[in-house]
Amino acid sequence: MRAVSNVVRHRVLAVLRDGPATITQVAEQLGIAKGSSSYHMRVLERAGIVHVVRTRKVRGVVERYYAHVGRKIELPEPAPGQRDVLMQHALNDLSTAPEGSRRFVRMQHTRISEARFEEFERRFAELLDEMRDARDADEVAATVAVAFFRPGPGAAR
Repeated sequence: MRAVSNVVRHRVLAVLRDGPATITQVAEQLGIAKGSSSYHMRVLERAGIVHVVRTRKVRGVVERYYAHVGRKIELPEPAPGQRDVLMQHALNDLSTAPEGSRRFVRMQHTRISEARFEEFERRFAELLDEMRDARDADEVAATVAVAFFRPGPGAAR
């Protein structure tokens, strides 16, 4: 959990979605120091989330290309009173959207039966699967984050 809860490591993983990359390439894409990139990659590697997929020798130095180990990471439910890591990362990423870029942000409160809740949950999952399957590596990245839940005490109802 510690490996994926850090926003920089979340962004390192985002870079690797487009294919294997070296520590230097990740540092350049994220605008961070090479040492920082190396540290975060080591944490992800020790957690078994990324691994070296190939190496090459460049001017006497071995360059390592890292990639995701699997297609998805399953996170445990947050402990009571703790924030959801995925939603925190989504909010952090939303704040990086360029000014004037297209975005759709909406919050909807409603009252629905358990059967309707399950139906909407299924439809959200289908839509997200459709978006994943429509991926085109040559197109500009887009992110969607969905939180569909029954609010607890103290939340807007």
